[in-house]
Amino acid sequence: MSEADTRKPVVVLVRPQLGENIGKAARAMLNFGLTELRLVEPRDGWPNPSAGPAAAGADVVLERAQVYATTAEAVADCAHVYATTVRKRGVTKPVVTPEEAARQMAGNIGRSAFLFGPERSGLETDDVALARAILTVPINPDFGSLNLAQAVILCAYEWSKHETLVQPTQEALLPPAPQDDLEGLIDHLDRMLEPKGYFLPESRAEATRRTLRGVLTKPGWNHLEVRTLRGVLSSLQREPKP
Repeated sequence: MSEADTRKPVVVLVRPQLGENIGKAARAMLNFGLTELRLVEPRDGWPNPSAGPAAAGADVVLERAQVYATTAEAVADCAHVYATTVRKRGVTKPVVTPEEAARQMAGNIGRSAFLFGPERSGLETDDVALARAILTVPINPDFGSLNLAQAVILCAYEWSKHETLVQPTQEALLPPAPQDDLEGLIDHLDRMLEPKGYFLPESRAEATRRTLRGVLTKPGWNHLEVRTLRGVLSSLQREPKP
């Protein structure tokens, strides 16, 4: 295993109950660059035929998954273990959010692990006792139930902020239009509004134009959007066909 791989936290699912949930957790992991999955006493054994379809292509995570008899064995090589729970477990440990845990993991020396409990009951006190810290999130006190994949994705996403992952939508975004294009739009609208008396009274005309410029400048439109707006204005200027 490369140094880059050992820097990434492992995900440990303790006594997971459904193969589908293991698959969904694997999918959440791979979405954010995590690939090392460890299973402690999966209820229905391993491999589980229900995990593959639920993983939706995250097969590499499932294929590499390792099974352990106890939680202690699963985290034996991890110096920094974060136990996820929303319940008090009778142990006194530092409590951190996923964001804080991910930041600490990024700076830790030694392997780190996210520890997740069974879907129905969560981690037991003995499991939490193995951790260096408790990881929890602010959540609706009247409905604090997260499913396993949701919990995994919260932690994996926060970790991903410390990795160099591609932002899929960034490449599709066009840069803001040149100022000259924007000035053309502003002037176009100005010429349409002037004869309608929009800038009256004259004493307020300068302030009104400044406010209008601010409104049109704020969105950071790209050149295609500016061109579309100019087309809209031109269409409004045309006399309706008889």
